[in-house]
Amino acid sequence: MPKGKLFLIPNVLAENTANTVISPQVREVVKHTKVYLVENLRTARRYISSLKLGVNIEEIHMEILDKSTKPETINRLMQPLLNGADMGIISEAGCPGIADPGALAVAHAHVKGIQVVPLSGPSSMFLALMGSGFSGQSFAFHGYLPIDRKERAAALKNLEAESLREKRAQIFMETPFRNNQLFEDALRTLSANTKLCVAKNITGSDELILTKTIAEWKKLPLDLHKIPTVFVLQSF
Repeated sequence: MPKGKLFLIPNVLAENTANTVISPQVREVVKHTKVYLVENLRTARRYISSLKLGVNIEEIHMEILDKSTKPETINRLMQPLLNGADMGIISEAGCPGIADPGALAVAHAHVKGIQVVPLSGPSSMFLALMGSGFSGQSFAFHGYLPIDRKERAAALKNLEAESLREKRAQIFMETPFRNNQLFEDALRTLSANTKLCVAKNITGSDELILTKTIAEWKKLPLDLHKIPTVFVLQSF
C-alpha cells in the first residue's frame, strides 16, 4: 500500500486574515484532508471552519501534537500515513516546523520514507526580518529568551555582541503577556546605537513593523502587552 503524504499547513497569524494570507493551494489540501496533527484542537477547528470550504468538521480526525508530546508517541500518531492516508499538520499560528513541535513529526516522516509537502504561508519570523531592513544574508532565530531577568539581560547582550561580530540579524520573541518586560529589558540593556525592529500583530489590521535605534525607542511609548510580537536586532 502506498504511503500518504504529510502536508505542512500554515495557519493565520492574526484573526480574520485567512482571505488575504492563505493560498488556494492550502485551501485545496485542507478540503481533501481528513486526518490532522494539531497543536490546539479548538484553534485548528476554528481555522478550518474559517476557510469556508464546506468541510464537515465532525468527519475530521485530529490528534494533539504539542510541546508535551513525547517522541515515542509519534509513531502511533503517524500510523494513518503508513496506512495510505494523507495527513496535515496545523500549528497554533504560522508555519509548522518553525519554532513549533511539528518538527517532531516531520523528522519521523523522513525516517519512515514519507513524503513531506510544506505549503507556503505566513511566517512571523520571516515577515519580521523582511520588514526590518536588516541583513537577509546572515540571520539567526533564537526563539524565546530566558524568563529570569538577569539571564534575559545577559542573553540580550550576547545577541548584540554576536550581531556586531558576525554582522548577523538576531530574531527572537516572547510570550505575549511578557512582551513589555522584554522590551523594557532591551531598552535598558542594549547599546544606544543598536537597532531594534519591533513587529507586532503581523498581517493584522493594527500591524506595526518599525525599526529604530535603542536611543530612539526610549523616546517612543509602546504597549505590546498580549500582542503577538517578534523582535529583530542588529548591531553595527
